[in-house]
Amino acid sequence: MIKYNLKCKNKHEFESWFSDSKEFEKLLKKKLIECLFCKTKLVKKSIMSPRISHRKKINFPNKEINKMKNDLAKLRKFVEKNFKYVGENFPREVRKIYYDKKRNKNIYGITTPKETQELKEEGIDVVSIPWVNNREN
Repeated sequence: MIKYNLKCKNKHEFESWFSDSKEFEKLLKKKLIECLFCKTKLVKKSIMSPRISHRKKINFPNKEINKMKNDLAKLRKFVEKNFKYVGENFPREVRKIYYDKKRNKNIYGITTPKETQELKEEGIDVVSIPWVNNREN
């Protein structure tokens, strides 16, 4: 399967999947591809970034990656030592702290992207931290 970004003569952009590039060309010649928005059949491929898969692991600059992992591991250690884990109750607990100004404690836990967005919309500052596995350094 291949996914193409497509653009019609009216500059509408949309995506579509095809079994392969030959299938795309065949359908295009037969005018069986149309714009989702305006139904024109004058469609062409748009600029897209290819998806490349490797069987081998990609070698990133190990020094930089290891430094980031170490920094994140240190941050995790600090959070676990100085903050209370509240798990999936994080949205409820952080609201209690935010709206009851008397309480002031450090917590961490789990939220969904939707819950995180709702908290931010309420004016509650929350930060997502990439959680690296604990390992001996």
